[in-house]
Amino acid sequence: MLSGQMPILVLREGTSREQGRSAQKNNIEAAKAIADAIRTTLGPNGMDKMLVDSIGDIIISNDGATILKEMDVDHPTAKMIVEVAKSQDTAVGDGTTSAVILAGELLKQAESLLEQGVHSTVIANGYYMALAEAKKVLDSASIKASDDKTLKKIALTALSGKNTGVSSDFLAEIVVQAINAVAEKVDGKVVVDTANIKVDKKNGGSASDTSLINGLIVDKEKVHSKMPSIVNDAKIALVDSALEIKKTEIEAKVQISDPTKIQDFLAQESGTFKKMVEKVKSSGATVVLCQKGIDDIAQHYLAKEGIYAVRRVKKSDMEKLAKATGAKLITNLDDLLSSSLGKAERVEEKKIGDDRMTFITGCANPKAVNILIRGGTEHVVSEIERAIHDAIRVVGLVKEDGRYLPGGGAIDAELAMKIRSFSNSVGGREQLAVEAFAKALEVIPRTLAENAGLDPINTLIELKAQHEKGNSTYGVNFEESTVSDMAKLGVFDPLSVKRHALGSAVEVSAMILRIDDVIASRKSGGAGAPGGGMPGM
Repeated sequence: MLSGQMPILVLREGTSREQGRSAQKNNIEAAKAIADAIRTTLGPNGMDKMLVDSIGDIIISNDGATILKEMDVDHPTAKMIVEVAKSQDTAVGDGTTSAVILAGELLKQAESLLEQGVHSTVIANGYYMALAEAKKVLDSASIKASDDKTLKKIALTALSGKNTGVSSDFLAEIVVQAINAVAEKVDGKVVVDTANIKVDKKNGGSASDTSLINGLIVDKEKVHSKMPSIVNDAKIALVDSALEIKKTEIEAKVQISDPTKIQDFLAQESGTFKKMVEKVKSSGATVVLCQKGIDDIAQHYLAKEGIYAVRRVKKSDMEKLAKATGAKLITNLDDLLSSSLGKAERVEEKKIGDDRMTFITGCANPKAVNILIRGGTEHVVSEIERAIHDAIRVVGLVKEDGRYLPGGGAIDAELAMKIRSFSNSVGGREQLAVEAFAKALEVIPRTLAENAGLDPINTLIELKAQHEKGNSTYGVNFEESTVSDMAKLGVFDPLSVKRHALGSAVEVSAMILRIDDVIASRKSGGAGAPGGGMPGM
């Protein structure tokens, strides 16, 4: 700087900035902290976390996505890792904990390479090379799913470690039945839209009282007490218009000067509703499910005709009801014909807990079904719901693409061995990154062993020995505290879950490694606040 020249201020006063190695170290530490926070939840023997929010509400879960979503994370890099869990949950529904732990371990291995002078870009390139090879190994190692027995084992693996207890086998059976019900063939391919499986939860009873409804449950009661509570061999009309007299678009007044005309006006109004109900009756409908309102007078006439009616049904439920019963959604009562009606063996109002609900059951070939979860407490029911959500997604994925892998850390150990062998063919410094990738993969079986109370080092040594002998399906056996064949034990993971977890972990790791400058302004309320450093967690 020339003598007497004033320093140039580029950043506003109070702005926090970290550069170079310090920024990389800070980012890696934040990512590792997130991974460590949920590491103990992995596997069947994983522990739960109790999350308490600012108003005292409690969530008890070992689902990675749920835990990270509820955690108050402030560090920008930590937020990126949380996004990995959200992305994994949205895309495939399971493997969130594995994806986050793997991302944390990739960054941990990269940290030692950075200290040796390997450039972050080289590490990122090496990770992407290893990822491409890993995906080839996954595809060749995947097994073709063939029957419901295999699907049930995949569901059981997804449910393991969740608070489903002795009911896991029963719940896995329900999940497989639900998936088979909604699966459809489109252009020769099996398509499973898991949105067609509605999941409701009610406190009371036990997990073994959970049931699959071949139809749908509507969280509404009949609109009139005189209506029948049970309708057998129901003919169902789905109406997307109000059984009410529409109000005018503009403000209007009706003035009656002659008192004798009041009765005529009321009679005309009553007649209008009577005609509406006659249209419903002439179609042959014995049950009316209305998306909008039903006037009190219309309710009276419907009850008089013995027609069961429900009002203000959610649009999403109406769409599922159409798929479950085969009914057509009618927007105008004039279009209501017998051909528009759906069928169900039984429509019944039941009291579940403190609520009255309408059960539409016994649909012939429903393409939308309902699972009603029961449990002793609200927290138990919520955790079972999260477990069933994961199981539905993974079984649906395998039903669609038909490919799965051995679980229990078996595929991770096999990948680690194959990637380590592949690294010998990689030239330059990228070889170090590929070797680091292989080492990072071992974090899954090591963590599974730790959470099961086994010696992680001995378990890894034994696992490596088995895989070098060609036993590619050997993983961590929690029940016998050893390593054994996961294929024989029926511990399976979907191929797409593992592929997505690896891809997400590598992408976020590479992005974090390439950051060498973190600038936090005062506007962020974090680092730029007076006296503040980089935001923490």
